[in-house]
Amino acid sequence: MRARTENQVLYIHPEDVPPYKKKGSMVRNNYFWALRSIADRANFGQAWEYEAGVWLALVRMLTSFAESGYLAYRETILEFPPEADIPAAIKPMAIWFEANEVYQVNQLNEKG
Repeated sequence: MRARTENQVLYIHPEDVPPYKKKGSMVRNNYFWALRSIADRANFGQAWEYEAGVWLALVRMLTSFAESGYLAYRETILEFPPEADIPAAIKPMAIWFEANEVYQVNQLNEKG
């Protein structure tokens, strides 16, 4: 999930937040509600916001869902631009990721 921090607030890109689907997977819907429950702001079509006070809980939640094996790696990892400073509390579930790498991954998925 594409992310950035600003003034001790973590923002998750609105296109990358997990969608809730009424008839969707129970794991994915639980993931949606779990992430939404600790967000400071989680408005439709806007970046979800997490203040520093919940980062530890967020990382634990992301780790738990990642280890479950039901969700893809890219759905549970926070992806920061290469120039970003990733706060220490978030580092266990964060990587630096360049936009062109997303394009390359998508091309591999289409071929494979």
